[in-house]
Amino acid sequence: MGGGPAGLMAAVGAARAGARVRLLEKGDRLGRKLLISGGGRCNVTNARGVDHILENVPGNARFLQSVLRTWSNEDIMAFFTDLGVKLKEEDRGRMFPVTDRSDTVLNALIDHLHELSVEIRFGAAVEGLIRGEQGQIVGVELVGGGRMTGGSVVVAVGGCSVPKTGSTGDGYRLAKSVGHRIVDLYPTSVPLTAADDWVVRDRALQGVSLYGVKLALYGQRTKALCQEEGDIVFTHFGLSGPAALRVSQYAVKALRDSDAKELRLTINTLPGLTREDLRARLRQMAADHPRRSLKNTLRELVPERLADLLSSFLQDVGETEACHVKVAHWERISELLQALPMRINGTLGLERATVTGGGVDVREINPQTMGSKMAEGLYFAGEVLDVHAHTGGYNITVAFSTGYVAGRSAGLHSVREEAM
Repeated sequence: MGGGPAGLMAAVGAARAGARVRLLEKGDRLGRKLLISGGGRCNVTNARGVDHILENVPGNARFLQSVLRTWSNEDIMAFFTDLGVKLKEEDRGRMFPVTDRSDTVLNALIDHLHELSVEIRFGAAVEGLIRGEQGQIVGVELVGGGRMTGGSVVVAVGGCSVPKTGSTGDGYRLAKSVGHRIVDLYPTSVPLTAADDWVVRDRALQGVSLYGVKLALYGQRTKALCQEEGDIVFTHFGLSGPAALRVSQYAVKALRDSDAKELRLTINTLPGLTREDLRARLRQMAADHPRRSLKNTLRELVPERLADLLSSFLQDVGETEACHVKVAHWERISELLQALPMRINGTLGLERATVTGGGVDVREINPQTMGSKMAEGLYFAGEVLDVHAHTGGYNITVAFSTGYVAGRSAGLHSVREEAM
């Protein structure tokens, strides 16, 4: 059940295993989350190796080792290529359809499901699971009445993130009904919120984007909780963009697991320069244009509004001619350029998250088959599990891989049941 990336691929896997397949979707269309993934372009996977993908799965990567060896990113790329979807590689190994349209991917999947004679049922919300005499799962009960039986059931209904796509936590209720433990849910890949006045009161940098920066998040210790590189965008509430989204899960956990109300985040706006190289660059800029103000000198290095903000931190120095700026002020500017501080006090909620952290405890799932250890004939795939990855094609890789393996395993189980 579930018409998202994991559910679609599970239907493919089950049908290719020789099973008769019904795909149940409680909404009126398939692939809602797939259509908005990758900014509407659908980042189908990441081209780098399995080890690299696992490094970008902060939530239970070890559990995924066997499934990604069985149905890897290479298999995903070959799968879509065979369906006629031409792919292209962009920065950091991200793979997109050459059309830059997510419906290219979705339509190819739907067409393939029709080729495999998969029955698709819309408006089919599941109320509960049906157990057989031996406790095995033999079907589902639908909301409003009605039952559907079969040799196995795959739950691939997503988590709680982006609820407008239909991911409203139904899978957790079904999992708990057969005894599964649900690890506490939390938002991941979600924008950060800040407490700084220049962010929330003055909105000094709202809408400003920075590219290729380095973020470091700190708790109560001097060692960074995490360091991430990439692009960011300042908002009226804090920080968004790919690098900030990757930091978010560490922020959520650190705030949840400690008494701290805030964390310290630093932004290195010029990570390609050492501190000494930056000092030398600033000295040279001042020497080249001694009569230019400090503020205008900084505008050569960073966006205008960021230059203005940095100058404001030095109070009345911003309009001072470069030749008259004190060494201590240049030193402070270089520190701010490579460690601009922000006070992070949380994130936006689950409804604004790209991915749900927590979910069905993976210790109760067979990693080779994605089958439940609590009930025979029940399988799980995708975001409903306590597995999550960074943005960049990694989460959808997890969805497609767990979906295919769960579907194939469920299909083979159903075929064996029918043959008995």
